[in-house]
Amino acid sequence: MTTQPLNSGLETTASPPRNRNQSGTGTSLARSLLTGAFWRENPELALAAITLVALLIGWLGGSVTGALPAWAVTLAAIVAFIAGGITGTREAIADALDWELNIDFLMIAAALGAAFIGEWEEGALLLFLFTLSGALEGFAMGRTRKAIEGLIDLRPDTAWLRRGDDLIETAVEELQPGDVVMVRPGERLPVDGVVVNGTSSIDQSPITGESVPVFKERGDDVFSATINGSGALEVRVTKLASESTLSKIIQLVQDAQEDAAPTQKLIDRFSQPYTLTVIGATLLAILIPRLFSSEPFSDTLYRAMTLLVVASPCALIISTPASILSAIAAAARGGVLFKGGAYLERAAAINVLAFDKTGTLTHGKPKLTNIHALNNYSKEAVVRIAAGAESLSEHPIALAILAAAREMELDIEEPDEFRSVAGHGIQAIYERGDHKEIIYIGNDKLFMDESMDLSPAIRMIGRALQRQGKTTMLVARRSTVADTLGADRDWEVVGYLAVADTLRENAKDAIVSLRGMGVSRMAMLTGDNRSVAEAIAGLAGLSPDDVYADLLPDQKVEIVKRLVQEGTVAMLGDGVNDAPALATASVGIAMGAAGTDVALETADIVLMSDDLSKLPFMIGLSRKAGAIVRQNLIFSLGVMLTLVLLTIVAPLVVPGFRMPLPLGVVGHEGSTLLVVMNGLRMLAVRE
Repeated sequence: MTTQPLNSGLETTASPPRNRNQSGTGTSLARSLLTGAFWRENPELALAAITLVALLIGWLGGSVTGALPAWAVTLAAIVAFIAGGITGTREAIADALDWELNIDFLMIAAALGAAFIGEWEEGALLLFLFTLSGALEGFAMGRTRKAIEGLIDLRPDTAWLRRGDDLIETAVEELQPGDVVMVRPGERLPVDGVVVNGTSSIDQSPITGESVPVFKERGDDVFSATINGSGALEVRVTKLASESTLSKIIQLVQDAQEDAAPTQKLIDRFSQPYTLTVIGATLLAILIPRLFSSEPFSDTLYRAMTLLVVASPCALIISTPASILSAIAAAARGGVLFKGGAYLERAAAINVLAFDKTGTLTHGKPKLTNIHALNNYSKEAVVRIAAGAESLSEHPIALAILAAAREMELDIEEPDEFRSVAGHGIQAIYERGDHKEIIYIGNDKLFMDESMDLSPAIRMIGRALQRQGKTTMLVARRSTVADTLGADRDWEVVGYLAVADTLRENAKDAIVSLRGMGVSRMAMLTGDNRSVAEAIAGLAGLSPDDVYADLLPDQKVEIVKRLVQEGTVAMLGDGVNDAPALATASVGIAMGAAGTDVALETADIVLMSDDLSKLPFMIGLSRKAGAIVRQNLIFSLGVMLTLVLLTIVAPLVVPGFRMPLPLGVVGHEGSTLLVVMNGLRMLAVRE
């Protein structure tokens, strides 16, 4: 461990850590190719390269130029077959020991059959393309996984741990909950934790997908692998490195990749019977001409080997996972976690969406919405007086008033005494020399207790704000002689303040986008009263007929059950209080789940940030993935059917026609490569 004196504290300014890889991507790739690192990491590509080189040497030196002796051509053919067939043979033997036959067996059998009839070049070409396609499939899947797993490399290996007046460089794995670490400007956060000192803006895109840095101050949660801005922070560790939100995201994506989509499960279920069917058809293609015609055996065997190649379902089998896994990776990069391919496919069919209100459509915490100044006070003066009086309170309403004062850049004065009146409001006292100034903030009950007679005009203002579903407070002040506190009263009304849980800024735009995508019905489910719910629904653009208020959790479940009868229903909530409704819906979506363990575990889909624009992104991505899967299925089936017809039917229609084996090889393996590349397009999807 390295120890550093605490002589730079929170005032330290540090440059962002240097990129360890100072060279460009092209230079790095060239170096790895020359040093052999690339080939060691991609052995199948190396085998494909060896196969191609041996094939070209044998073909050019034998059939084309005749420059090589027969033994050299034979040696080249043996090298090509060993390099191209070793992986497939190993897989075929392993599956055969489990009493299964797969496409590896079909390819090896076809290659050996081609060699048997004297067409070793076609057999070697088949093995080369088969090995190359397998290598590219593995490379594609690896790239998909690394798109997520690479996030773990963003987390620093060490952190600066505070120990008294010293900073000690410590391995991240050794940090324990309760430790305090220093994060300098430009550095990545090593841990999940809570800010205990300092302020800064943090780029949270690796975790939440948010493109705009988020301001953090004391008491705010922060996550490992996110990037600190220009301010130094001291962060108290809340989770072990192995339990961080980043680690859980990676695990969720890995689990999702192993959970096949329904389409993929269907294909997998029929792959074994289909393989046996192809083998049976190939044997019949050999036996029938031998029994019922005088066709030369070499022609019969050539056609049977061609059928074995073109009927193999390589492209069909890889068509779905190439698209689904790429989509899952692209979504995770954008802050949306699918827990499996099944939920990705189901999300594409969403046509009914049920929203929780508090914390989903709204911010989930009160915000100052109205300032109504009276008696020649300015709005700034009303907020300044109220914020000063509330400055010693931790009540959510007090925090909303203080937040508004900070936004307005007002100077506030803490009171000398503070008293909370439960259910009514607060009282703050300022010592002013020979008298005391008392600030009252509260509802009607507070001022009735204080025997303050409010005029009908003033009460009308308060009632108008209350009808909007807002928590309304009157701010008043009085001065009194210190020795006779409570005897002489000199009341002055300052103004009204109203706070409410406000609609998220992008909620209405998200709902408009969802309607444009064909989500036919959207409903709000809330335990709040109807007047408040309808006010929020109106702002969001939802119909009052789709507002369900005053609900208990079991009542939310009943409504979701009714909505499920109308189509594919997604329930969007916080993943904790709405867990029963999330489980009942066709798709349960937890929102704003970064750092929330329960939300990560309960929902089918997780939106890591509090950003409703992720909903249209999620549905759009799911539908795009579904479209690509359909394209791949239609294309792969079409190519396979065409090649089979050319192999079996065309000779019956056109006497003397023979489907060239090389054309069958290129058509079969080419279609496999194309569906892989088409599926990988999902990696490029952005919000």
